[in-house]
Amino acid sequence: MPIVCKSASEIEKMRRSGRIVRQVLDELSAMVAPGISTMDLERVADKKVRELGAKPAFKGYYDYPCVLCTSVNDEIVHGIPSERRELKQGDIVSIDCGVVLDGYYADAAVTVPVGNHVKPEVAKLLEVTRKSLERAIQTARIGNTLGDVGAAVQELVEANGFSVVREFVGHGIGTRLHEDPQVPNYGTRGQGTRLREGMVLAIEPMVNAGKPGARVLQDRWTAVTEDGSFSAHFEHCVAITADGPEVLTA
Repeated sequence: MPIVCKSASEIEKMRRSGRIVRQVLDELSAMVAPGISTMDLERVADKKVRELGAKPAFKGYYDYPCVLCTSVNDEIVHGIPSERRELKQGDIVSIDCGVVLDGYYADAAVTVPVGNHVKPEVAKLLEVTRKSLERAIQTARIGNTLGDVGAAVQELVEANGFSVVREFVGHGIGTRLHEDPQVPNYGTRGQGTRLREGMVLAIEPMVNAGKPGARVLQDRWTAVTEDGSFSAHFEHCVAITADGPEVLTA
């Protein structure tokens, strides 16, 4: 599929979708605490998305059963909310939410520590992953390449002793949840598709504390680290504009 560049009015529609995603994620992040189940987060998200006038983007997408993806500890992405998955002190949980409003999608994720006492190396994993997303966003400028964006993530992550997941990548977004181009979190500067005004990218570093390998569980959705190490995931939708990158899910 060709890459679709969005007009100013289309980006405004995506801004509205992005605000809804941010409100949902802010409310859920504040809820995260020991004893909360990932299904508790799911129920609040379902209600909030509908209250705000949007529709959930993930539910029913390739038969995915829920509004959220909630990935705990060694789960990288696409964890399915469950009553049985109760969060404990020292856990981390990635909360990934997408919505569609007036035909335009937005998608974002945060990884939240559970309780006040995550291990220092886990706190560092969250901080480095968040910073790698910030670096990638700053690199997402007209004339730079997707290789520049991926390298911005990879360089920071690997300099800190962590690894970038290869099997899952970011993506274009607009009138569909997943559009071209794919947005890897690794790459070579100067290579790949050149960024143009109007492109909107879902940039989403997925970073493992250990090795980069991933495997998918029998539920056919939940991706986990091969070595059992913790994994963090942060995501924003970013519009490439003449004035620089604009985060639509901020």
